[in-house]
Amino acid sequence: MSPSRVPMHESVLAEEVLRVLAPQPGETWIDCTTGGGGHTRLIAAAVGSTGRVLALDQDATMLTLANLNEPNVTTIQANFDQLAEVLRRQGFDRVDGVLADLGFSSDQLSDVTRGLSFKNDGPLDMRLNQAVELTAANIVNTWDEKEIADTLFEYGEERKSRWVAKRIVERRKTKKFETTADLADVVRRCVPASGGLDPATRTFQALRIAVNDELGALERLLQQLPVVLAAGGRAGIISFHSLEDRKVKWAFRDEQHWDIVTKKPVKASEAETARNPRARSAKFRVAKRRPF
Repeated sequence: MSPSRVPMHESVLAEEVLRVLAPQPGETWIDCTTGGGGHTRLIAAAVGSTGRVLALDQDATMLTLANLNEPNVTTIQANFDQLAEVLRRQGFDRVDGVLADLGFSSDQLSDVTRGLSFKNDGPLDMRLNQAVELTAANIVNTWDEKEIADTLFEYGEERKSRWVAKRIVERRKTKKFETTADLADVVRRCVPASGGLDPATRTFQALRIAVNDELGALERLLQQLPVVLAAGGRAGIISFHSLEDRKVKWAFRDEQHWDIVTKKPVKASEAETARNPRARSAKFRVAKRRPF
């Protein structure tokens, strides 16, 4: 991915984010998943010159690509599960709002060197943070059959997880997995197509989650939100699959800390999904921090 080019990613639910979270002039906000910077710029404009936005992303390439030159924005390479530590280092006790968009950027998915997608052949990597040692290739080439099956079932909800794991282990005895095409081909041979979904979809989702510890990081973020938000502060999270949405839903039901703002998740309009198909699976939940 060339850091000098313009991001291709279109931030989902942009109008809804501003309307429901309602960032105000002078407030301090955190965009936990800056990506191409779309949401960040909208929030920065809303809080104005007297406000401030901390823009986090664990992917240094995306922070460069976002090219955020707004004077009230500070970019920081960090995963969102480091939220409390980042605030402490920046000299803040609490903030007025937090946004996290848990989806992958189109720029990341289209970068074949990352191996995040089976649509283009590339190295079987899947890391968002290149400092992390674990890759998808490590998992399929070294983990035992049960570990692989459990991962595919838990994180990908793949019903054929045991059969896929068995075929993976058989294949690697003669040839190690190196590319996304290697893996996708094996999965497609043992998982039937259903409902227009590529048979490799669930396996790739599971491996991406495992490599980047996505659900663990989300749980740590949810635990920190009540600590970092001021009374009346808003937390908004956009998720893209049921495993994420379920964790957000149950966390916001904690009546000790939260008043739920969105009784049901906000979804993209028909016009947005027609323009940006990625928005179709997005679910946006918002809660407000109760007084201490």
